[in-house]
Amino acid sequence: MKEYDIVVRPIVTEKSSLLKESGNQYVFEVQRDANKIEIRKAVEKLFKVKVVSVCVINMEGKEKKLGRFSGKKADWKKAYVKLSPKDKITIFEGA
Repeated sequence: MKEYDIVVRPIVTEKSSLLKESGNQYVFEVQRDANKIEIRKAVEKLFKVKVVSVCVINMEGKEKKLGRFSGKKADWKKAYVKLSPKDKITIFEGA
C-alpha cells in the first residue's frame, strides 16, 4: 500500500482538538488492514514529522434505519498518532 492509501482522512472533533493541544496527538482514519508500523511510516513520510507512538482502534459501524429498512454503515479504523514535542502537523492548525 502507498502512504496516501493508508491515511484516509484526518478526524477533527472536540476530543481530537484537545488531544492536539495538550498531548501533541493527532487522529486519523486509516485503512482497516493497516498495522501500526505502516501507519507510523505513512505519517512520517506524508507530513515529515517524527512519530513517537501509534494507538489503533477498530470502530464498529453504526446501524441505521430508514422506515422499515435497516442497514449498517461500514466498520473503520481510527489511529491516534503521538508526535515528538518539537513537531506539529500544519493542516490541523486552521481547523
